[in-house]
Amino acid sequence: MKTIDFSYFIERYNAGEMNEAEKLWFQKELEGNPKLRQEVTLRKRTDQALMNHGALELRNKLIEIEKRRAAAIPVKSHKKNSTSTLRYAAVITGLILIGSFLLFKGKSLTNNEIIDQYYKPYEVISGSRSLQAVTNSDYSRALEYYNIHDYRNAALYFSKVLNEDPKYIESAMFNGVSNYEAKNYPVAEKEFMKVLDNNNNLFMEDARWYLALCYIQTSDKGKATEQLMTIKNSSSIYSKDARKILKRMK
Repeated sequence: MKTIDFSYFIERYNAGEMNEAEKLWFQKELEGNPKLRQEVTLRKRTDQALMNHGALELRNKLIEIEKRRAAAIPVKSHKKNSTSTLRYAAVITGLILIGSFLLFKGKSLTNNEIIDQYYKPYEVISGSRSLQAVTNSDYSRALEYYNIHDYRNAALYFSKVLNEDPKYIESAMFNGVSNYEAKNYPVAEKEFMKVLDNNNNLFMEDARWYLALCYIQTSDKGKATEQLMTIKNSSSIYSKDARKILKRMK
């Protein structure tokens, strides 16, 4: 069995982005893995330190600006100077608070930062609920590889299923996700487009979302924006995230 790289899951766990099933699985992994617990704690402390460092740098810059401004103003009277000091202290405090908020909430994000913040693994339908998994051994094998995060082999077997039945949209969707996870974005794009072209299935919203993520991964901002705008203006479960990404794309 393929060794799991926990880096991705640590980031999602610390960011509170795991669903209940993922969280239960990861917490069970933590119980029997002291090194993993140590890594989770270290990452959390590092993230907090970086956040505090960024806020501190911004605060110090604003305070330095205020010091230079104050040094350039002549003192006319103690009373007037005290009032002025209080007024500017309030202003600088407000700037620090606003600046700190903008630093972490309003800054533009790189493509990698967008993926890290908004991407969530696609949840596979249980094989026991799928007739295809019962009747097709290649599909069943594909799901097994998918569930242990061996996406290259999963893609191989989903492709075999599609060679036999090109219209099987569920396999197309999972083949797209598997190729996305394996960083084979051109193939992933074709599979998601196949789902969208079918135009009558349960995977339309997911396929469009993943297609947008493919374009982000390949730095095709125009196509990514087009798909995100469609998602934002729809009733999709991804509409809120699409709107946030559009505001923060570089």
